[in-house]
Formats: sequence, structure tokens, C-alpha cells
Amino acid sequence: MNYCSSCGAPVRLRIPEGDNRPRHVCDTCGVIHYQNPKVVAGCIAEWGDQILLCRRAIEPRYGYWTLPAGFLENGESTYAGAERETLEEANARVRALQLFAEFSLPHIDQVYMLYRGELLDLDFAPGDESIDVRLFAEHEIPWQQLASR
Repeated sequence: MNYCSSCGAPVRLRIPEGDNRPRHVCDTCGVIHYQNPKVVAGCIAEWGDQILLCRRAIEPRYGYWTLPAGFLENGESTYAGAERETLEEANARVRALQLFAEFSLPHIDQVYMLYRGELLDLDFAPGDESIDVRLFAEHEIPWQQLASR
């Protein structure tokens, strides 16, 4: 960060009084710019003994398979974010979402919240960020072609 988003003045990295970490601080208006991890919400969408995977149409990992997931929006619950990402990436509707796993990835400043849910129907298709969307039984999952292994 080079400039303050409040007043446009240059910021500098320093430890503010009463804090214990370096932060970007504006010496002109005094705003401390905190940077926090991004939250990713996703869904393990099930149909019987199969799960829905999306083949990525964007970087990173273009062409690899993944669960429908993405960054949480402001004002959105993780539950709602998982539903929205499933709809956006796979045009699929899910219900009965239950938290399945939480992963903290401090090396990339992200927290993943994965929910488990049931597909409402088989009316799904690739969204703008997907090349393909398919159901896979566990023995059919293309493990070597997963975006995150």
C-alpha cells in the first residue's frame, strides 16, 4: 500500500501506538489501514454418492477441477457465500448446508469455509468461471487434475 484510501496522502509502514504489528499508517489523517485475511466460502454439493466439481475457466489453475468456491462478499454470511458461489460457478442450487471444514492458510492470508449440501436437481451448467461442471463418484475424481491438492 502506497497511499491512504481516506485522504490520498502517502502511508508508511510502522507499529501504531498500542499495537504490536507493522501497519500502513497515514501520517496526514491518522488512519491505520488494517489488512486482514480473505474468507473463501465453498460447497461440497452432493447428489447421492457423487459430488459436483467445476473445471476452472480462470487463473489461477486454469483447466483444473475444483469445488465451487470463492471470496466472500461484504455483508454476506459464509453460508450464503457458499450458496452464491455454487450458483455462479455451476448454475446449481443447493440446500441443507452444513459446515464441513475450515482451513486457515496464513501463508496466503486466506481462510476457507467449506459447506456440505445437497443439489436440489440436476439442472446445472458451467458459469462464467467454469469450462465444465460434472458429478463425480469418489473413485472417478480426477485427483491429479485438482486445483488444490
